[in-house]
Amino acid sequence: MVNPIRNYAWGSRTAIADLQGRPSPTAGPEAEVWIGAHPAAPSRLADGTGLQAAIKADRAGLLGPGHDRLPFLLKILAVAKPLSIQVHPEPEQAHRGFAREEALGIPIDSPTRNYRDDWPKPELVYAVTAFEVLCGFRTPEVAARLLRALNGPRLRRLTNILGEAGPEAVLGALNAWPAADRSALVAEVCDADAPGPDPALRAAAVIAADHPDDPGVVASLLFNQITLQPGQALYTAPRTIHSYLRGTAVEIMASSDNVLRGGLTGKHIDTAELAAVTDFTPTRPEVLEPSPLPTGEELYAAPAEQFQLTRLRPRPPISIPVPGPSAILCIEGTLSVARGGTTEPLTPGEALFVPYEGASPVVIEGDGVGFRASVPEADHR
Repeated sequence: MVNPIRNYAWGSRTAIADLQGRPSPTAGPEAEVWIGAHPAAPSRLADGTGLQAAIKADRAGLLGPGHDRLPFLLKILAVAKPLSIQVHPEPEQAHRGFAREEALGIPIDSPTRNYRDDWPKPELVYAVTAFEVLCGFRTPEVAARLLRALNGPRLRRLTNILGEAGPEAVLGALNAWPAADRSALVAEVCDADAPGPDPALRAAAVIAADHPDDPGVVASLLFNQITLQPGQALYTAPRTIHSYLRGTAVEIMASSDNVLRGGLTGKHIDTAELAAVTDFTPTRPEVLEPSPLPTGEELYAAPAEQFQLTRLRPRPPISIPVPGPSAILCIEGTLSVARGGTTEPLTPGEALFVPYEGASPVVIEGDGVGFRASVPEADHR
């Protein structure tokens, strides 16, 4: 497949190009490679047909029974600057929100649109390099301790709000903070007299360098901060607030584009809808390690209905009896994918689509490392 590259300001100027073995772009940063059939940027098959169009023409053959769309979207992420603080809806929230905005006649591409489809958006991210993440809320006690350590008058005010009304009230106060005072607020996070060893304070100072006037810098102190090491993964359930800060990763998600933003962005922030969708319960992110499957794949288990991600290290070769619909991506070395007498080589950054039809097994060989994005199988969930 030919997979589109998305150019966002937070992307890297080198990471995706280096992975694919081509010169770095000169036009601007490259943030994401999309591998799938999302209508905003579908992959194209070797004959030039868009994957979305091909599925529409032969839905049963490509997807098999029970699917009206390819349920997953696979991505390569190259994060050089923090993404927006964001949260994604659960199924019922997505359905209601999409129907409401359709009834209001808000154009699907409007910058004030929250719901561009009626699907939830669970996500799983796999670290190719060390990958820094904010995910879920700390306990109020831990967040308050961080804010008190910085000891600015504005931050003391927010600490009082946190103690009296909780993180939802703090997030609302930050998004309503007067524009003329935002740089002074952020400056209190970077106070030279603040204690430096805490990783959360160091991370906030780094975020502030990219967003010196954004109250999301302060909001970052409310969230858990972790660094995934290469080979580790993290599942982010709907309603969980999060942001990616630095690194290269492979990400799989439900094929949705529903994003409620809460900071570190110049895009639309709907404070009321953000509060309605977000789960403010304190959580501890659970780092995922892989478990072996009988096929020879390594599964990163997640409770999502729309996707399953397995790592491919085919030594010995991997044989998958019912492989489709799926997408196979190579990120290191070379892989050889054989099915029904046809063999396709893959090099880093390349991917292919495996249709449901045919029912013949896929055999994967080579010295490389890759991933298979697929629909969950009942015996693996």
